[in-house]
Amino acid sequence: MHKYKELKVWQKSLDLVVDVYKATAEFPRDERFGLISQTQRSAVSIPSNIAEGAGRNSTKEFCQFLAISNGSSYELETQILVAERLNFISKENSERICNQLDEIQKMNYNLQKTLSNKS
Repeated sequence: MHKYKELKVWQKSLDLVVDVYKATAEFPRDERFGLISQTQRSAVSIPSNIAEGAGRNSTKEFCQFLAISNGSSYELETQILVAERLNFISKENSERICNQLDEIQKMNYNLQKTLSNKS
């Protein structure tokens, strides 16, 4: 088992969740059960899967959950870009969140690579 709270990728993912919730608060209310919900769930999925994987019994399982987390990050990026095209989020906010996602994706990939080399 790994101490997920000490992982920088988990910490940055948690910060991202807060930023996404703040950004989606500006979306139209009629998107509450559509894009808002889906975007928030994707964001929460990133650190949640990192944490769940860290609690698994093997490095291989941890890597699988990191891969799921990474998939959620790309899903979230797509949803943010859709929101920008619909003018639900400013270009500046979209770019800021996408930059965070890019950093998290790189960190996630590097962690997967490191863990795979150890096993």
